Amino acid sequence: MKKILLLGLGLSVLSCLPAMAQRYKTAAGLRIGSDEFGLTIQQKVLEKTTLEGLLTASPREITATVLAEQHFPMLGRRFNYYVGGGVHGGRLKDYGAIYGFDAIAGIEYKVNGLPFLLSADLKPAFHLRHEEWFNMGGAFSIRYVLVREKPPTPGEIIKGIFTPKGKKKKKKD
Repeated sequence: MKKILLLGLGLSVLSCLPAMAQRYKTAAGLRIGSDEFGLTIQQKVLEKTTLEGLLTASPREITATVLAEQHFPMLGRRFNYYVGGGVHGGRLKDYGAIYGFDAIAGIEYKVNGLPFLLSADLKPAFHLRHEEWFNMGGAFSIRYVLVREKPPTPGEIIKGIFTPKGKKKKKKD
């Protein structure tokens, strides 16, 4: 009974902490899938939103993809999941230009004490011009953090705990 009470108390304290999904601004690295290999770069554009650019190659095609991703924390600030979508374009051997829409869902972990991000994702692609109309891709990525985000000060953390979400301070006239 004590263990359940302590677990509940610990989880309620953690839920009060301000949510910060990512601890970086820019990261770049490699993306390795079952039949593709490529480069990835992520840029944080909002508090929980990143833009990711992918340049991938497989035996028959080369593709460039741009994705907008929304990140949500899980088990702390360094481990999160993300969902998003975007567009792709490229060239398919013996076919020509290809393009379409993408969705993405994955998990990401910022390695503690090292400037590396590890992620795994599923990325279904809906093709508007291609030999196939759909393809389910998945990959593992390792990125190096190029630009770190400064950590919050203790005062900002305390302010985040005691400030209700969605409420802004009123300015005096």
